[in-house]
Amino acid sequence: MKSTDLSFLVLGAGAIGGITAALLRKNGYDVEILCRDKEYASLISDKGLSISGICGSFTVRVPSYSSASEISSKKDIILHATKATDMSAALSDALPVLKESGFVVSMQNGICEDELASMAGTERIIGCVTGWGATMESRGALSMTSAGDFILGYPAKPPDDFLDILSEALSVIVPVRTTDNIMGHLYSKLVINSCITSLGAICGLYLGDMLRIRKVRKIFIEIIREAVSVADKMGIRIEVFGGRLDFRKFLSGTGFIAELRRHGLIRLIGFKYRRLKSSSLQSLERGKKTEIDYLNGYIVHNAMKYNLAVPVNSVVVDMIHEIESKKREITPENFSDKSFNRFN
Repeated sequence: MKSTDLSFLVLGAGAIGGITAALLRKNGYDVEILCRDKEYASLISDKGLSISGICGSFTVRVPSYSSASEISSKKDIILHATKATDMSAALSDALPVLKESGFVVSMQNGICEDELASMAGTERIIGCVTGWGATMESRGALSMTSAGDFILGYPAKPPDDFLDILSEALSVIVPVRTTDNIMGHLYSKLVINSCITSLGAICGLYLGDMLRIRKVRKIFIEIIREAVSVADKMGIRIEVFGGRLDFRKFLSGTGFIAELRRHGLIRLIGFKYRRLKSSSLQSLERGKKTEIDYLNGYIVHNAMKYNLAVPVNSVVVDMIHEIESKKREITPENFSDKSFNRFN
């Protein structure tokens, strides 16, 4: 099989899914989109997706549908790019059009492979770390905002020739790496999102403003400490995040100098990405649910299996659920909650 023989169905036409589909289509691949919004699907089919940013500017029409029953041919690959909160319903609709020999590629934030595997089978899941950024400027107008790569791997077996073929296809979007430790890469991204994305949703601040607060940096460090302890119990070998942030080295050492080093690194992250606004915060502002259950919630869920206490991650999950249900406001005052008193 050649990469050009692959047929794709992209679930979700947000920034990541839409740009992925558009670039595949532009490069001659057989790709269709499934999104639940009938009007949006018609717009993509009839007028096309307008793409801009660092991948160039172009418009391309991609056949799009609001129901899998409208799709006439079975696919080799489902690229699952919906929000984690929508992924099960989306996959349930799409599975009938996946070939028996086909695969589901999970492109969500957080770790969703277990839930998807319960529906499609572990042997049909390919994990994917999406290391590039994009935004939807308006319906049908998508922009690639930052460069990066894809990391692909099977949850339960080493890379093979098929993964190389898929990598070749996806390399028309960004560079692709394969790994025999996809769970380690996914967990690494989960840890950083559990700090940056989740804490940003609690307080409503841009990252730079948030990480100037010493108490928040202490909470940040403890989220990482709890996450690493859970990974140890799960047997996950956490990869270095972005090729630079080694969580074990970050946590190593005690005393004033070691603590100063940790706080200094967090301040640097805050300065470099000072205008970053939490994606979970943006979801809350739009009245949408966050992906908290697949971020800090994943840590809490697995900690329970091993009777591990992860009090900080638990509080973060509870607070965001309270915000989602309108029982708590988004405010920096949330860090004054008595649950965080030990970080004063």
